[in-house]
Amino acid sequence: MKYRTLAGERVSVLGYGCMRFPTLTKNAGDIDTEKAGEMLRFAAENGVNYFDTAYVYHDGKSEGFIGKALKDYRDKIKFATKCPTWEVKCEEDFDRILDEQLNRLQTDYIDFYLMHALDRERFNNIVKKFNLIDKLNKAKAEGKIRHIGFSFHDDLSAFKEIVDANPAWEFCQIQLNYINLEYQAGIAGLEYAHRKGLDVIIMEPLLGGKLANPSEQVRNMLPDEKSPVEWAMDFLWNREEVSLLLSGMGAFEQVRENVGYADKAQVGMLTEENLDMLFKTKEVFDKMALVPCTKCAYCMPCPFGLDIPKIFEFYNATAVIGLDKAMAGYMEIKTRADRCKKCKKCEQVCPQGIPISGTMTKIAEIFK
Repeated sequence: MKYRTLAGERVSVLGYGCMRFPTLTKNAGDIDTEKAGEMLRFAAENGVNYFDTAYVYHDGKSEGFIGKALKDYRDKIKFATKCPTWEVKCEEDFDRILDEQLNRLQTDYIDFYLMHALDRERFNNIVKKFNLIDKLNKAKAEGKIRHIGFSFHDDLSAFKEIVDANPAWEFCQIQLNYINLEYQAGIAGLEYAHRKGLDVIIMEPLLGGKLANPSEQVRNMLPDEKSPVEWAMDFLWNREEVSLLLSGMGAFEQVRENVGYADKAQVGMLTEENLDMLFKTKEVFDKMALVPCTKCAYCMPCPFGLDIPKIFEFYNATAVIGLDKAMAGYMEIKTRADRCKKCKKCEQVCPQGIPISGTMTKIAEIFK
């Protein structure tokens, strides 16, 4: 395992994202503790020391699960979790939630604590309104938190405003991969944060798995000397501004392979020819992309029973395998796009800003 620096701490270049564990049923909270525990322990024993979770992951079960599963490794690993900003209705909520998270994780302190999924509106109407910066600093002074930062989903100008608004920020977490170069904070945001003295964590390095199992057209652009996953990760590890990247590993083989890739990670590992190849691969991908869904499932559950990520999966597949083949999978979905009631509850929490209700109307027409 290779290591870099995050807020002065030594962290593995590969972090474990704890929101995509295998489950025993379709219920996200029904974690397969035996399989997932084996994966976590393998990662910890092979050098991964950064484990990223959140209050809401796996229907609120992720924190408690990893706290128990990694209890014996606590002295050599780092826990990162997040304040669910949308759940904060008053200043007291911050302390209540933080204490609950400490209890779930079975720890006296959280190594890295983030304001979760900030955008301009949440920053202004929640973080500022309820003095959460002061609350963060106080919790840090009390030893409950060691380092403070934020994860982000909005445009570049909002990102700069949030970075500049708090001199106490130590790090941030942004979405980045060789496809999303100008999406949300993007490469420009990565470089801006670095110049401002913030260390940067990368989420969605594989774009919700789309870069791990790309279409045939995209795969044909990537040389066989590396897997699609390794190319995507190396693109990020190649940058000196990147402290670590998070992978939401949901199968044991993914953990084993990613640990192997991380063992070779270094700044400047890609040639100009490699980078040019990835930029050309992006061009092919962009021509085929329909909906930028990463299957994070923040939109779930839908009050009307739609499996929103699954519907988007088959819609996106029409650009890859054609309408007829995508139709076969789509028709197996019990509650389809035409049942969307346009309540827009999903749109209020979608990190990608997808206009879901309008897109469902379009999808229903296409598959009709």
